[in-house]
Amino acid sequence: MNKHIVRRKSIGMKIGNIMIGGGAPVTVQSMTTTDTKDIEVTVRQIIDLKDAGCDIVRVAVPDEDSADAISILKQHSMIPIVADIHFDYRLAIRAIRRGADGIRINPGNIGAEWKIREIISCADEMGIPIRIGVNAGSLERQIIKRYGRADAKAMVECALKYIDLFEKLNFTKIKVSLKSASLMDTIEANRMIANIIPYPIHLGLTEAGSILSGTVKSVLAIGTLLMEGIGDTIRVSLTCDPVQEVRVARSLLQTLGLKSGIEIVSCPTCARMEIPVEEIVEEVEKRVGGIDRTLKVAVMGCAVNGPGEARAADIGVFGGKESGVLFVKGKPAGKINKPDIVEVILREIKNFKSERD
Repeated sequence: MNKHIVRRKSIGMKIGNIMIGGGAPVTVQSMTTTDTKDIEVTVRQIIDLKDAGCDIVRVAVPDEDSADAISILKQHSMIPIVADIHFDYRLAIRAIRRGADGIRINPGNIGAEWKIREIISCADEMGIPIRIGVNAGSLERQIIKRYGRADAKAMVECALKYIDLFEKLNFTKIKVSLKSASLMDTIEANRMIANIIPYPIHLGLTEAGSILSGTVKSVLAIGTLLMEGIGDTIRVSLTCDPVQEVRVARSLLQTLGLKSGIEIVSCPTCARMEIPVEEIVEEVEKRVGGIDRTLKVAVMGCAVNGPGEARAADIGVFGGKESGVLFVKGKPAGKINKPDIVEVILREIKNFKSERD
């Protein structure tokens, strides 16, 4: 792990079998895009997310049937399930009773305080955490009026108001998220709240956008905070297949040295390229996303920088005129038929034994 990043200390708690905060590794979250009550399709997407390296999955609960589906989804999911609730406190209680490992609510749209109290009481009884999700797009009107807009200070005031309510009810299994579509407001709000509360913080940039613009904005916002030691769990919210969210999030954590995984080094490609580098890298990344071990894999297109990069990696391949050339632990390990390069890389990853192992 990155010794240069000093993680903020926070209270530890479990969501299912996953520890959040308390010095535990930063976890990756995503959210299904399926109709939650369509069990077969939702289970398939949860499996895809888990295989990509997702640690915790959130499902939308817009109605009673979706809440009831959680009990069945739990039977098939190998990762914790968090129920995402808006507006109707009864759905939150129903989801908790059906076995949700945690719930996420935006107290600002739940309504009267007694409804929030009912949710807290049920969560306390079942021993599960609640994420207080403050979103700049749905702050209380009086708070926005006081600050002029839904800026960082407004989000922090909103979060502290509800944290105070939870604490008065002696409920401390709290996670907190402060999200905005504004990169700077998101960074500022999380910096502020991190110095005030002891609870785990979930990071994300809401409504970030497409896979291109959303990735750039999310990496800047989340990455900045992570480098400052802020953040216990993250979601990269993108307008695309949620599997892509997980791949971006894991890559971010691996780049910062906050999560183990397969690091792939590859060339930018040019006319000298002898193997389809882009296709190879894309396929390997898809199939190694959930592997929690630290390995460096180099995929290089030609013999210019190929041998040097391949030799420096744990496993390396570069393209020759007639075949690919394989290096393992810095030493030549034979030639590879070009159509077999992906499978050979995957085989070597599976069989690789390091001194750590």
